Amino acid sequence: MPQDRDPRETVYELHISLRYSEPLIWRSVQVTADTTLGDLHTIIQIVMEWYEEHLHDFEIRGGGSPFAHRRGDAWATELELDEETVTLADLGLNAKVKFTYTYDFGDSWVHEIRRKKILRRKNDVQYPVCVDGARAAPPEDCGGMWGYQEGLEILSDPDDEDYEWVHDWMGDWDPERFDLDEINERLGQVFPGA
Repeated sequence: MPQDRDPRETVYELHISLRYSEPLIWRSVQVTADTTLGDLHTIIQIVMEWYEEHLHDFEIRGGGSPFAHRRGDAWATELELDEETVTLADLGLNAKVKFTYTYDFGDSWVHEIRRKKILRRKNDVQYPVCVDGARAAPPEDCGGMWGYQEGLEILSDPDDEDYEWVHDWMGDWDPERFDLDEINERLGQVFPGA
């Protein structure tokens, strides 16, 4: 981001996808450049419809970001970021920056994040805003992507010996469900007038 641009007036459109999902589970969100990593964590929780029940972390690598560097052939990962003070503008997001968000270290939901566009803030838009996406994120504590896929297979076969307990746990889960209006309503409740 050019140094003379006010981060409150600059908007990043971020593409967030859930690694190993097939077909891809993803969201596109627009956030101001002064959004902290702590706020981005909350935004991702809302757009993926998670419930903040587990630990998480961010990893930023390469592309000239002041928070990422290489040591020999390996990426150094011991740099701790203060999520409440580090903003997206601070990360130096460009096309070469590799950016991930991992939620729930047991199930290991790795979200790949990349900056798609840089936009000017619009007065008639309440940020953050989800602008697009596809499919429901898996439910909490389902055993990672592999456990989720297995659960979907079981739900597709009422004769499966595990159908009853998986149905009791997941209910009538619709993996194609994605409600943009509902997500944006929740974003507006958590970030009113942002």
